Amino acid sequence: MSLAKMRERGQLTIPYQYRKDLGLEENGMVNIVKTGDVLILTRKQLAGDSASKKIESAMKMKGLSLDDLLNNLKEQRKRYNKEAYGKSKA
Repeated sequence: MSLAKMRERGQLTIPYQYRKDLGLEENGMVNIVKTGDVLILTRKQLAGDSASKKIESAMKMKGLSLDDLLNNLKEQRKRYNKEAYGKSKA
């Protein structure tokens, strides 16, 4: 994880390695999405298409189905709720 200092007018510098890895160029545009207390930055392109293709490929390699992921999510929620609240919630 890297830190960035907020400058006047809300400007941030994205660390060089991240810009290089993502192919971000000077004066390039990024998408910013606020999710709760988190800001997500992506290259200005449809990141959902790229992400979904990567996820689909990884699932196929592991032999997983969507049902497998949803069932695992239910189990993770039960475990989290038990740890956080001392009881199991659906």
